Amino acid sequence: MPVLSVVAALTLGVALSGCSSDRVSPEDARAAATTQAKNADVGPVDCRKAKCIALTFDAGPGKDTPQLLDTLKKEKVPATFFLLGKNHVVRYPQVVRRIAAEGHELANHTWTHGILTDLDRDEIRTELSRTQDAVEKLTGRRPTLMRPPQGRTNDTVSEVSRELGLAQVLWSVTAKDYSTTDSALIKKRVLDQAKPDGIILLHDIYDGTVPAVPGIIAELKARGFTFVTVPQLLAPGKAEPGKVYKP
Repeated sequence: MPVLSVVAALTLGVALSGCSSDRVSPEDARAAATTQAKNADVGPVDCRKAKCIALTFDAGPGKDTPQLLDTLKKEKVPATFFLLGKNHVVRYPQVVRRIAAEGHELANHTWTHGILTDLDRDEIRTELSRTQDAVEKLTGRRPTLMRPPQGRTNDTVSEVSRELGLAQVLWSVTAKDYSTTDSALIKKRVLDQAKPDGIILLHDIYDGTVPAVPGIIAELKARGFTFVTVPQLLAPGKAEPGKVYKP
């Protein structure tokens, strides 16, 4: 993925733009929902009490995603997959169906990995809508979450996302796995940054990443973390379209 690799390599140096007032932490999302309804349903894990962390994967599926799914199934770990439409969802339809069938959260990472803040409103809508349609056609599920490439967002991106029913999800932990094939280093980078309410950003398309996941899971479980999907991390709150969620 040479083009995507170059694009991803810029990710950590990017200053997020726009809509800072709409950024919501998982803790704030939970607190607001609890205030509104003290007996709100939190689902299988109450992240107001548990030490929760969300494992997320961008820009797949890829050739190693089935191996990743095997690991997640064995370890009983749910994850959130921000799927890339062109050359990924289209190329690996059975893997997309498997992600859905095994209970993971399906989310949107655009069609071509275009930087949304560089596009006009219609182009943003196309980038997001094409992946929405492709995922729904394969699984019957229309994603409610999206991650803007490089984490770049602004008022226009937020407005289009709201119109399409998509909340924006950023991250707190990244291994820069686009820059190395060293699985041990990827594991170390994740573990060094992991904190409660964290959202871990990895990519299931790079060679060093999937082999690092078993060790990441084992160590974080040993530290008392509970793995959840992004919606579960926010529960009893719900991700609101257009808003930006970041720990």
